[in-house]
Amino acid sequence: MRLKDRVAQLGALTVLLVLGGLALAGPYGLLEWGENKAVLDQRAARIAQLEAQRDEYRNLNQRLDPQRVDPDLATELVRRNLNVVHPDEYIIELEGD
Repeated sequence: MRLKDRVAQLGALTVLLVLGGLALAGPYGLLEWGENKAVLDQRAARIAQLEAQRDEYRNLNQRLDPQRVDPDLATELVRRNLNVVHPDEYIIELEGD
């Protein structure tokens, strides 16, 4: 075999070994799949949490529409934010609110 053919074969073998190494241990290789799945699951949980919060804000926004305000919510917000309580009233705070 000629030297030129051996160098070409060695170069091709090197390229194949590098590609095989990247397929196994590269940033998108087999060893990273578990970590990528864990990150994906964390992000899906965060998205679900943010969607629930968005729905809560959307509901609050609809209940505070100037054309048809929910009177109970308006009273609750005014009392909570302005700390307006009559002297003969008792405030009972419930957990979770």
